[in-house]
Amino acid sequence: GAHATGTLAKSANVVPAPTWTMPRADGLDSFAVHVVSRGGELVAAIELISPTNKDRPQTRRAFAIKCANYLCRGIPFIIIDVVTSRYANLHNEIMAVLETANFTLTEDSLYATAYRPVARDPRQETDVWAMAFKVGECLPSLPLFVAPDLAVLVDFEATYQGTCQHQRLPA
Repeated sequence: GAHATGTLAKSANVVPAPTWTMPRADGLDSFAVHVVSRGGELVAAIELISPTNKDRPQTRRAFAIKCANYLCRGIPFIIIDVVTSRYANLHNEIMAVLETANFTLTEDSLYATAYRPVARDPRQETDVWAMAFKVGECLPSLPLFVAPDLAVLVDFEATYQGTCQHQRLPA
C-alpha cells in the first residue's frame, strides 16, 4: 500500500500561516462517520476526493456533511481534489453546509485544503490552509495536525511519486 510522506514539525516553527481563520461551526447535527483508527479514537483524517464524491448533488452534500462532522468533533483533516473529469468544488460544498460563504475557492481549480479546529478563548475557530494547483504542477504539502501543537507536513507530491515508483507506474 501507499504510505504518506511527511515530517513532524512544531506548528510555530515549520507550518506556514493559514490562508484563513474562520469561526468554527457550532450546533450542527451530528452525522455518523465510521473510521477505524489505532486506539479507537480518530485524531485526524485525509480525504482523497474521488469522481463519485463529485458526481451528484447528494454525493457532494454527503461528503460535505462528513467533513463538517469532523470539524464539529474537533478533528483536523485534509481534502485533496485531483479529479479533472467532474467539476465541483467540495471545499465550497463544506462551506455551504457550514453556512460560511466568505471562505470559498475558485470553482474551476484543483485544490487541497487542510482544516484545523482550534479553541482560542472564548472562540472556537478553524484554521484553513488552501492551495490551488493545475494539472502538471507539483502537488502541495499541507499540515495535518495530530495534536493541538503538533503537525505532520504531508508532502502529497513525494507521496504520489513514491506510489508511482512502488507500483511501477509512469509519474
